[in-house]
Amino acid sequence: QLQLVESGGGLVQPGGSLRLSCAASGFTLAYYAIGWFRQAPGKEREGISCISKSGGSTNYADSVKGRFTISRDNAKNTVYLQMNNLNPEDTAVYYCAAGGVATMIEADFGSWGQGTQVTVSS
Repeated sequence: QLQLVESGGGLVQPGGSLRLSCAASGFTLAYYAIGWFRQAPGKEREGISCISKSGGSTNYADSVKGRFTISRDNAKNTVYLQMNNLNPEDTAVYYCAAGGVATMIEADFGSWGQGTQVTVSS
């Protein structure tokens, strides 16, 4: 069974940084593209970043471009999302998901983590 576990969320002040991790168990992460999604209170879940199986291709939503960086370490079976210059609009539950292609479309991903809360507040 494919399992993804997100970690690294928490409370951070505006302008601060966090690094989220997405760890896989029960399967080899290198065989999958990974997407990061988030859902803010009262809003639909949105795709914010994705990375190809090799890590050679990445993509970002306009809302996080230039502030967030996705990366992967296939040897550690882990994908990361480095988030810098956070603002209150980044407050959401963040999810990682595994799929066949690197997109930011929910339907392209079949396995999801449980999510980790990120709160940006002073």
